[in-house]
Amino acid sequence: MTTDNSKDNIKKKLTPLQFHVTQQCGTEPPFQNEFWNNKKAGIYVDVVSGEPLFSSLDKFDSKTGWPSFTRPLKDENVVSKTDSSYGMNREEVRSKNADSHLGHVFDDGPKPTGLRYCINSASLRFIPVEDLEKEGYGEYVKLFGQDPSIRNPTKNDEKSRGSEKADSELQTATFAAGCFWSVESLFKQTKGVVETTVGYTGGTSPDPTYRQVCTGITGHAEAVQLKFDPGIISYEELLSLFWRMHDPTTKNRQGPDVGTQYRSAIFYHSEEQREAAERSKEEFDRSGVYLNKATTQIVPASTFYAAEEYHQDYFEKQGGGACHVLRKK
Repeated sequence: MTTDNSKDNIKKKLTPLQFHVTQQCGTEPPFQNEFWNNKKAGIYVDVVSGEPLFSSLDKFDSKTGWPSFTRPLKDENVVSKTDSSYGMNREEVRSKNADSHLGHVFDDGPKPTGLRYCINSASLRFIPVEDLEKEGYGEYVKLFGQDPSIRNPTKNDEKSRGSEKADSELQTATFAAGCFWSVESLFKQTKGVVETTVGYTGGTSPDPTYRQVCTGITGHAEAVQLKFDPGIISYEELLSLFWRMHDPTTKNRQGPDVGTQYRSAIFYHSEEQREAAERSKEEFDRSGVYLNKATTQIVPASTFYAAEEYHQDYFEKQGGGACHVLRKK
C-alpha cells in the first residue's frame, strides 16, 4: 500500500497554517506559535512525514520568537539550499523525505556549533520524552536518560543504579557560585549528590529565560539545585565544597563573568540549613583563604526555575572542562 503524498492529500492532513508554511514556504508570526517557548524535553518531527528533525537538548531561546536549535537531531534528515527571495540570500532548510519547508539556518547561534536553525512551529510536531516509546521513537529515549518519564535527565550514576534512597528521604540544597555549568559539573562528581538541575532563582520576574537573566534586570542568580542523600553526604560537607569551588569575596563576579546573576549565594530550605550556612560563612571568613570576607548572600529559597534543556549537564553534552577549580581548602 502506497502513501498518497499529493498536495491535495497533504492539505487534508494539515491546518491551513501548516500547509502554508510547509508547502508554500510561508512564515508564521513570531511569539505567536506553538513551540517558540516550549521548554519540555523531547524531539521535534516533521508534521507531514514524522521524520525526526530536532531535539530539545539543542533548543535555545534566540529571542526571535521562533523555535531555534543549534543543530539537527539527524543531519541527514535536514537539507539546505540557497533562498534568494525577498532580495537577499539565505540558507533555507527543508526536511529530506517530506521536502517540507522548515525555516532557515544562520551563523549567529551559540557554541558549540555557532548555528541557529530558525524553524517554524507549524512545520513541527513535538513528542515529549515520556511518549517517545509509544510513538515509535524509542531509539531516542537514551538521549534523555534511562527513565523516559524524567523531564530533566540530570540524575547521577548512583541514582540510575537504584542504590539511593527514595526521593522522600532525600534533601534539597540550592547554591549560586557563578557560571552554573561549572558549579553543576563539580557537584555532580560528589558521592551522595543524586540529582542536579541548573536554573534561575532569587529574582522577581516569573519564568525567566537565559537571555533575560543575562541582562541582570530579572534579579535572578544562575544557581544549581541538588538532591542529596544525607546518609552519604551532609549539608555541611556540601557547604565546604561550595566555598572551595569559587571566590566568594568578589561581589557579583566570578572571573570574567560579571553581573548580579553571577553572585555568590546560599538559598536555604530550612532553619537548620540557615544556621549551618551562617556558621560555615563565619568559618570561611576566619580561615584567611582570602584577604577579604565573603560577600555571599544567605537567603531563603524561593521559586527555582529550571534552565533551558541545553544548559543541563552542559559539559557532559558538549565536552570540555569546568572553568571553576576546586581549591584544596
